[in-house]
Amino acid sequence: MNSNVENLPPHILRLVYKELSLLSSDPPDGIKLFPNEEDITDVQVTIEGPEGTPYAGGLFRMKLVLGKEFPAAPPKGFFLTKIFHPNVGPSGEICVNVLKRDWRAELGLRHVLLTIKCLLIHPNPESALNEEAGRLLLENYEEYASRARLLTEIHARGPPRAPPEAPSTSAPPPGPPDGPQPKKHAGDRDKKPAPPKKKADKKRALRRL
Repeated sequence: MNSNVENLPPHILRLVYKELSLLSSDPPDGIKLFPNEEDITDVQVTIEGPEGTPYAGGLFRMKLVLGKEFPAAPPKGFFLTKIFHPNVGPSGEICVNVLKRDWRAELGLRHVLLTIKCLLIHPNPESALNEEAGRLLLENYEEYASRARLLTEIHARGPPRAPPEAPSTSAPPPGPPDGPQPKKHAGDRDKKPAPPKKKADKKRALRRL
């Protein structure tokens, strides 16, 4: 999509920049903003899948696109990460009331992002863009949750955890004990013949006396 920066008046751009700065420094829980310095009308974020939902453990990329009529018109929301959800269409488009009839200019982007995160907790089958997901949500929740978890596992795995360093640090210690042990045994073997000679010398001295 083309940038709408040139289409927005300067005072709107200043307001958007201010809100994005606040979102970056003080983001909502589980949401991280990735500002685009060249195009602030393309707002990219990641949302952590809420615990207790089929999306838990996933990290979902999404974006808000601010049109030339923003904030009179709502932004458009898209999931960039593939997700099985009633309110997310095949191209990632998001259907939620705050981005349609419930939009008001004073709501702001923070409210939109929080609403989309809440949508992962409470899907709305009445405004389904994914009809299969909406049907399963109503008729067979276990099957819906299973499908949602599967796609989360495949497409939305979070960043891999750093491997533990314990094995690498514990590996070297066994080496040194093995080294000195043979030396000690070898030394003991060399020293063992010496004591009998001293005892023999003492016996000879007693005999002479």
